Amino acid sequence: MYQVQQQFMTASERLLHTLPDPLPLWRGGVLSPVTLAYETWGTLSPACDNVVLVLHALTGDSHAAGGSSTEYPKGGWWEPLIGPGRAFDTDRYYVICSNVLGGCQGSTGPASVNPETGTPYGIDFPVVTVQDMVRAQRELLSSLGIRRLAAVAGGSIGGMQALEWVVRYPDDVDAALLFGASERIGPQAIAFNSIGRDAIRLDPAWKDGRYEPGEGPTGGLALARMIGMVTYQSQQSMWLRFGRELASRPTTTSPLGEKFDVEGYLEYQGRSLVRRFDANSYLYLTRAMDLYDVAEGWESEEEALARVKARTLHVGISTDWLYPPEDVRALAEKLRAAGSDARYAQIESVHGHDAFLKEWDVMTSTIRGYLDGGGDGLPGINAEARLPVTRPA
Repeated sequence: MYQVQQQFMTASERLLHTLPDPLPLWRGGVLSPVTLAYETWGTLSPACDNVVLVLHALTGDSHAAGGSSTEYPKGGWWEPLIGPGRAFDTDRYYVICSNVLGGCQGSTGPASVNPETGTPYGIDFPVVTVQDMVRAQRELLSSLGIRRLAAVAGGSIGGMQALEWVVRYPDDVDAALLFGASERIGPQAIAFNSIGRDAIRLDPAWKDGRYEPGEGPTGGLALARMIGMVTYQSQQSMWLRFGRELASRPTTTSPLGEKFDVEGYLEYQGRSLVRRFDANSYLYLTRAMDLYDVAEGWESEEEALARVKARTLHVGISTDWLYPPEDVRALAEKLRAAGSDARYAQIESVHGHDAFLKEWDVMTSTIRGYLDGGGDGLPGINAEARLPVTRPA
């Protein structure tokens, strides 16, 4: 235990941990070896009782904070929320974030070498689920001497993982904070994920998922990202940010004339993801999002939710149509009906699903209010409404 604590207190870069045992998978089979990449901030208490696990969204990684660098010019994906005096106060909490199982930024995934063949798994990688991601995280923490979490927090598929934590391991978590997440996604979200996967698979460079390292379906992955980015926005944010202005950044040429600013933005996002993400991981992780249903493995949804002992905060976003706020609120109400201390908060924002990665002031006040006050008089609930952005006449 002493060595584990010393490692934690000095860790500031990405670390790799290989689980000591094969990982049984939710839908059958085992995976071995399994390595998870993780990063930490703050100091682990002697009693190991101040740990906050933060969980990234679809294409995120373990770098939730840590400042800017060549690889991360904007810093971590929750940079304004993690650090001394911030919402997740590292003078108080020991914060840890791992790259999910099935990812491609240090953790075992389709681009990892299959020990049976000596080549990358590719499409031979087993189907992984949110349940598998959470079990792998728990095994990582257990290997590092951590048995209980003061809090678990995440948005989107990270919020689904937070929900699975409190259902699957009810005695291991004190509090859970879910941002723009529900117990399952609807058919519209599944449809957009399916279109993105088809964009990858229809790219000739995909080669049935067996492309060489450093190669692959860059065009298909970029298109999948462009599709995904549309679902993270709202109509209001599109008008506010882009309107009908012509492209202000480099774009591909078109025989149909000049391109709009929103087209240049989407192309930029596609190019950016291709530089850092594996196409097969995108297939597997979006499928894991589609497959997740909190009721799977239990007699009913009611039985699953009745297991929850942690207090939970469910934060909906007013313009989110990927995880609509009414779905987020409904989950909180179901948990209350099952006897849980579940609270609902809503962020009024034009930014759509992405608001949990942009609305830093209200995110800070909401997280602080919940962790410090348990949700009574929560600052940030029903954040100051922004004027609607309508189409110009």
